[in-house]
Amino acid sequence: MPAEWLNDVRDATEDTLLALADRLPVEAAEALLELATGGKPEVAKPAPAESNPFAHPDAQHRFRVMQHLEQLERPLNYPWEKWTVFLHPAQRQWVERNYSGPARVSGSAGTGKTIVALHRAVFLARSNPDTRVLLTTFSETLANTLRAKLRRLVSNQPRLAERLDVYSLDAIGRRLYKSHIGEPHIISKNQVRDSASKTLCSWS
Repeated sequence: MPAEWLNDVRDATEDTLLALADRLPVEAAEALLELATGGKPEVAKPAPAESNPFAHPDAQHRFRVMQHLEQLERPLNYPWEKWTVFLHPAQRQWVERNYSGPARVSGSAGTGKTIVALHRAVFLARSNPDTRVLLTTFSETLANTLRAKLRRLVSNQPRLAERLDVYSLDAIGRRLYKSHIGEPHIISKNQVRDSASKTLCSWS
């Protein structure tokens, strides 16, 4: 753990933990999240001075040494659309695991949480042919991005795609309300603010 972050780590709460992990080096964030979820972080053994520094586990988070030009050319020539939905083999266990209840996947930015969620949705739809699968997010922008990636992921399986829905929480909330009750009437943020101010004034 970088020394300048020690005080923030000690003061971290459940509400601040994930935001803090996003700002830490990958190996420090992984160790912190492992500890927070009841696990015991693995301590990487220092590499001998004469060994290859790129062989150290921490270095492998950031570097991949190519031994041959062909190894580099192959991924560079691969379509970018495929890379945006690529699932690393190490992540497949989280996609195909049989959970007994709700599960939370934690990790710092760029570790592939969104891709795992996409592949998990496809896996559930494929494994349960008589069901529909809903993938939600807090942001409408991210929902649109996920929808586009999902289309790439199941582009050759149109029947499967029909059973996969991606919505922001606001959008699915409105849709469910409309189908069961009717057209929702949403007050504006200014109205919420005015109502809160009046409530505070009445209490004072």
